[in-house]
Amino acid sequence: MTGKGLAGALMLALAFAFVSPARSQTSPSLEQAFANALTPVPAGELNVTGAFYVPVYSSVLLSQGKLRVDFAVTLSIHNASQDKPLVLRRLAYFDGNGKLVEEYLKQPVALKPFATVEVYIPEQDVRAGTGANFLVDWASIGDIAEPVIEALMLGSVGNRHFSFISQGRAIKIVSGK
Repeated sequence: MTGKGLAGALMLALAFAFVSPARSQTSPSLEQAFANALTPVPAGELNVTGAFYVPVYSSVLLSQGKLRVDFAVTLSIHNASQDKPLVLRRLAYFDGNGKLVEEYLKQPVALKPFATVEVYIPEQDVRAGTGANFLVDWASIGDIAEPVIEALMLGSVGNRHFSFISQGRAIKIVSGK
């Protein structure tokens, strides 16, 4: 192999070495990253429960589907209560086909009053694609202000920058009766 061919092969190998599937928040864990926002899970029956569905967009197609723009996603979960902890029972990330991409909690955690935790998905992490979404299951002992859950997406193409917010929606069972 010539010096020129060897240099080209080396550059190609380096390019492939850096093109690996991006992982979102693998270290530190949510519990470690937001230790100051957490409090012990309250003892007793968690008799108030809810769930939120949060649509997010790690990728969006533009130019009649010919151009894909990748976005960084920040999911923020706010405890809107000023005096009660909010227990997060499940925090899961799904792709557009409904396949689980990642679970962020090994066990329930409790947010202090007015505290916030976040999950960050880097722009290079396109595992969930255009139909990405989060599921957030929460609970409390007794009445509590409903949490506020939003996702912020940021991305750019050339010198154009895009940002938008997606609000979580409470999951409610709808009946035809």
